[in-house]
Amino acid sequence: MRHTLIALTLALPLAAQAQTKAPASSFEIKALTPETALVAAQAALASCRAQGFQVGVAVVDRSGLTQVFLRDRFAGAHTVDVATNKAWTAASFRTSTLELANESQPGKPMSGIRSTPRMLAVGGGVVIEAGGSIYGGIGVSGAPGGEADDACARAGIKAIIDKLEF
Repeated sequence: MRHTLIALTLALPLAAQAQTKAPASSFEIKALTPETALVAAQAALASCRAQGFQVGVAVVDRSGLTQVFLRDRFAGAHTVDVATNKAWTAASFRTSTLELANESQPGKPMSGIRSTPRMLAVGGGVVIEAGGSIYGGIGVSGAPGGEADDACARAGIKAIIDKLEF
């Protein structure tokens, strides 16, 4: 009996130690393929074009790096930077730029983020998210107003969401 107690006393700390997991030294992320990013951009462009809007569309990965950019033939030169920065902002802040436009108005607690380089607080940038994973962002520029840009960006996400949720 005494030997059993000694053995249990020695074994308990080892058992507790075995159940404690060490923190992970790496992690996995999900990313869009260039083909999927292109489908999203094409769908956003088609949605805006169907409404008579000439736009630029950017898709960025979760780090904000551009994967795809499409510019309709009559979209303004500014749409290249604006769409890309909207997509970057959505991916970086993990929220739509339409929401950020509201939350970062002068006098609001988040107003200071408007001074962040590349940050654009105007509608048209949307996070690409599915199944609890953030894949990146999509940005649209050139439609008449942020709400119209936002709707086209969401059409782009709608075109690929089924592929991401598996």
